Amino acid sequence: MSITRRTALVTGAALLAAPSVHAQARRLDILSHRVHQNVLTTGAAGDLTGEWRRANNAEIAWTTADIGPLQDRLLREASLPQTDFGVGYLLNSRATQATANLLEPLDPLLSAEPIANYDDIAPGLREAMRFGGSTAAVPVRHATNGLFYNAAMLEERGVQPPRTLEEFVEAAKRLTYRPASSAPVVGLVMTASLAAYPVIFARAFGADFITPDMKVIPDPAAMIRAVAVIRDLFEAGALPRTYATTTNEDQVTWLQQGRAAFAILPFARHAQLNRPDGSRFPGKLQVMEFPVSASAPAGTRMAATVEFWSMAIPKTARDKGLAWSFIRAMSSPEVTLGSARNGNGPIRLSTYADPAFAAENAVAALEAGALSRARPPFPAFPEASRAEAIFVEEVQSAVLGRKAPDAAVADTIARVRPLMPATT
Repeated sequence: MSITRRTALVTGAALLAAPSVHAQARRLDILSHRVHQNVLTTGAAGDLTGEWRRANNAEIAWTTADIGPLQDRLLREASLPQTDFGVGYLLNSRATQATANLLEPLDPLLSAEPIANYDDIAPGLREAMRFGGSTAAVPVRHATNGLFYNAAMLEERGVQPPRTLEEFVEAAKRLTYRPASSAPVVGLVMTASLAAYPVIFARAFGADFITPDMKVIPDPAAMIRAVAVIRDLFEAGALPRTYATTTNEDQVTWLQQGRAAFAILPFARHAQLNRPDGSRFPGKLQVMEFPVSASAPAGTRMAATVEFWSMAIPKTARDKGLAWSFIRAMSSPEVTLGSARNGNGPIRLSTYADPAFAAENAVAALEAGALSRARPPFPAFPEASRAEAIFVEEVQSAVLGRKAPDAAVADTIARVRPLMPATT
């Protein structure tokens, strides 16, 4: 077949034009837990990344891992001279100043291309992601603790939901009993292996373990009272004899089976706890904010303990513009609401006020109130794990009667202070 000069010119022009007509999609590599991918791509609200992918002609490559390997991989990638990962999910307990130094400072991006209604994101979460006055990551998912109770048991024993810590302690004691036709009931089931639980009691007195500005137990007297309350519950039998080995999942099981009247768990557990196929008391396991002490300073409000995830950009990421575009889009009010419908713990307070979401979430208003004041059990720093282990050990010693509460608090201060960052 002969090819004329005109045919050759037309064919060549078409070939040259082909790359622009069929431009290759950009690719955003994301390092996350599988749950982060799922709440953005599957569920009642569908795939929430579609509009962003079409607008940016971009594909998303998800790399998922369990929490420990995920966080280790993120730090390794961020330490490289250059990384393909544009977005990494960061757990608050791993968000130290050293980690922040490996991440892109976000304030210039927030100023140039703001996240819509950024102040709507819970303040305690936003502040925990600031280091040296600079924002290192944007919160995206949380689990905030509340006080669950078995309303059927409270009604049976003539007990009202407690309004103060003192009323709660009395209720837990009254609800430590043996029903006529079932197993013994303890007032409160609580794990001893995490600092978050004694911290909740401390905050009921207006105290804390380590404050956001890195002060270790600044109010020892209030902390002593908090530890003494837990010890009193144990001595009264209102905590299980297995307190020292109780796990988080034990709390769920004991509450569902009617072996405990109270438990401290994330608000998000409400639907699971009340499922008819898993609970002896469907619809009767209610939740409230943990009550503060009547002796707390005037105006004290409970600062619930919270754990949360944030989205960050490694400082050496190849395409920071595309990464920031993704974070902005996934942090919008619309996507936050959609991901909540897909099972995410929404970090925007306005999400809980959405009529449709509130209609599907019986504890929306309560959780929003708790989230508005929530902050992590303690700030992240290099020796935080050791500090938590020491605090847990000392509290257990006091609760089990091996050490007086005042001695446990004094020993915690003496052992933890040397672990604090040198600048504090």
